[in-house]
Amino acid sequence: MIKRSLILTGLFFLSGPIKAEGVNMELKSQAFEEGGSIPSLYTCDGKNISPPLTWSGVPAGTKGFALIADDPDAPRGTWVHWVLWNLPATTKELKEALPLIPHLPSGALQGKNDSGDSGYGGPCPPSGAHRYFFKLYALDGMLSLKTGTTKAQLEAAMKGHVLGHATLMGVYSRA
Repeated sequence: MIKRSLILTGLFFLSGPIKAEGVNMELKSQAFEEGGSIPSLYTCDGKNISPPLTWSGVPAGTKGFALIADDPDAPRGTWVHWVLWNLPATTKELKEALPLIPHLPSGALQGKNDSGDSGYGGPCPPSGAHRYFFKLYALDGMLSLKTGTTKAQLEAAMKGHVLGHATLMGVYSRA
């Protein structure tokens, strides 16, 4: 137990976003490849629905997952597109077009994105190509957070509970 707590406390920088150095999982989408273009279907220029995601390489002891999607290239700083947590540990995928509701049927919760909405808000860059990072975290327990939770609140609650992580990056540019 002492070794585990030492490892967990070593996973994070004292300030800034969570940087997990634990188990690397794999996060994929049928809609786009790592570093590839996000189809307009998943953006404000299309249906603005969430893309399908699948993952593997889940570390032992995982009790739930959290997901954050954001755009670090936004003109006013990182723009948060999706905040989701308490996905059950048995979950291995998110289907396309998750409902834009705070409480999902699986028991997972969706927080506020930077548009002020619950659920996914797709890419909608004002100009140029932007990078969109989908970050999945394997957690050692479920989180006691209310709907309306922000990315910063989720990151604070996850500290000390991340067992593994995966990132998928896609690019989008408006025509």
